[in-house]
Amino acid sequence: MIRLRQAAKYFGAVRAVDGVTLEVQPGEIFGLVGPDGAGKTTLIRLLTGVLTPGAGEIEVLGRRNLEDIKEHIGYIPQKFSLYGDMTVIENIRLLGSLYGADAAAIAARAREILAFTNLLPFQDRLADRLSGGMKQKLALAAGLMHRPKLFFLDEPTTGVDPVSRREFWQMLYRMNQDGMTVLVSTPYMDEAELCHRVAFMHQGRIVACGSPLRLRRSYPHRILELETSAKHINRHLAGVPIRDMNAFGDKYHLVVDDPETAMAAIRQALAAAGLDIGSLRETAPSLEDVFVELAGEE
Repeated sequence: MIRLRQAAKYFGAVRAVDGVTLEVQPGEIFGLVGPDGAGKTTLIRLLTGVLTPGAGEIEVLGRRNLEDIKEHIGYIPQKFSLYGDMTVIENIRLLGSLYGADAAAIAARAREILAFTNLLPFQDRLADRLSGGMKQKLALAAGLMHRPKLFFLDEPTTGVDPVSRREFWQMLYRMNQDGMTVLVSTPYMDEAELCHRVAFMHQGRIVACGSPLRLRRSYPHRILELETSAKHINRHLAGVPIRDMNAFGDKYHLVVDDPETAMAAIRQALAAAGLDIGSLRETAPSLEDVFVELAGEE
């Protein structure tokens, strides 16, 4: 569905996309993850024909002229871009007419899509009066009006509550099961876990790509999970052989090379500081652990 060969886009001295080679297969949900400024949005804009590459080759749906395939792709940008002073159904009708559908076809498709996205009861509400999650459902509904083969979504659930995020991904899965290929960028590692394959971008380049399971298995270190109510424990663990430490709520992931030696040293150091340990055990690395490691290497 998508092939890139050394694709690049520079803005002056900024290498937003820097020699990316990548393929997305039919029927995949493919995730792009990475820190802010990694180049995810620029890459999606290149793939949708919004931007022209400065170098390399881009092929989408078998075509290099992306103007030829725009009627077959859907796109949800980061920022809600529909008309706030129009109702849900008015926005949907407008998008349908822009794709050249007649009034009867638009009405039938609109009802189908609004039912699919659970927006049918809100069809007469102004878009500006929708919640963040409902706005993203409206953007999804608008993007589905022309039945695209390939759907691009740029961080579609950023700022959306957890329940709405789950509902949104359930809809993505149903679309994918109906044969649609999806490329989605996301800042959420739990969403990255839902993708068939994930590419990690950093400073315009793809530094790792594979299934979530494969990426976790490639992690080169061991992880200890420490549960404690104590705060700012890093100063008490200064002499312990720990490569890195990341907080996850009331738990810490401690990156080590020798779990047994590290656990003994951690228990001794925290006991000497008078700090309680709820639990301390080895755990499997998460995708977040993998990507923190990759970003650190870069």
